[in-house]
Amino acid sequence: MAPASSHLQKVCVMDASGRLGSALVHRLLQRGYTVHAALQPHAHGDDLKLNGVAGEIKKKVKIFRADPFDYQSITDALKGCSGLFYAFEPAEDHPTYDEYMAEEEVRAAHNVIEACARTETIDKVVFTSSATAIIWRDNLESIASDLDEHHWSDVNLCRKFKLWHALSKTVAEKTAWALAMDRGINMVSINAGLLIEPRLSITHPYLKGAAEMYECGRFVTVDLDFLVDAHICVFEDVSSYGRYLCFNHAVTNHEDAIRLARLLTPSAPSATPQSYEEGGMIIQQRLSNKKLDKMMVDFESERPLEDSSIIHSQISG
Repeated sequence: MAPASSHLQKVCVMDASGRLGSALVHRLLQRGYTVHAALQPHAHGDDLKLNGVAGEIKKKVKIFRADPFDYQSITDALKGCSGLFYAFEPAEDHPTYDEYMAEEEVRAAHNVIEACARTETIDKVVFTSSATAIIWRDNLESIASDLDEHHWSDVNLCRKFKLWHALSKTVAEKTAWALAMDRGINMVSINAGLLIEPRLSITHPYLKGAAEMYECGRFVTVDLDFLVDAHICVFEDVSSYGRYLCFNHAVTNHEDAIRLARLLTPSAPSATPQSYEEGGMIIQQRLSNKKLDKMMVDFESERPLEDSSIIHSQISG
């Protein structure tokens, strides 16, 4: 449930031009917040979609150009805000994850958290990370217990197998946590599964190692509405703390895997690969999101942002 004072709260969303960021701006406006929408310098003015938002509510959003590598532009966007929702989006001229992306993402995370520390009005930061910062560890199949927020991906393993998305998310989140604790910042992180949305393709960096994630019961996905609700829930709940593994579907059988493959590669042949011919075999889910589920029991969501649940249902059957 939104706090009674939400209509008086001003929060910043960075990067607001991304899929998650623009959806967060939309939902926060619906809940009565005033929003500083921080777009990357390369973003176009119409990158922030506010379809379905009443004209009067639109007046409560202010657009900023904030480069995560430009400290002053970050502080300008944060001025007067009580909270920040931060998600890293690769620059337009460097859209893919490679061995150098970790350095970029770490530097951005450091700049943003330091700017929060120097902004007196900031009370809370919601830092968007990834499930890939949790799941990549040596001998995945031999780990007896389920993985949850207490676990971290092994950076050496990520480097060895060129899991650049996992490496970037892991080191950037660790950097953010170290600085937040040192500077006394109230921060929580959302470690999201693969976001299912219309533009998703087989080239998404999260999908490197997808077969191994699936075979070990650690391939999880999340739809946009649930992901946005999770961010706002942990922001509004004063008892939230630490990391939250966020997903609402686990790919644990070959039918789900085939549906996802067809969504990612719609033009590919529809025949079932031979490796998936094992009938109705169910793989045990080995990731736990109980912490977030418990937090969200009493959360009151607004109306859906889009029909993202339909896309998700195409995977879960």
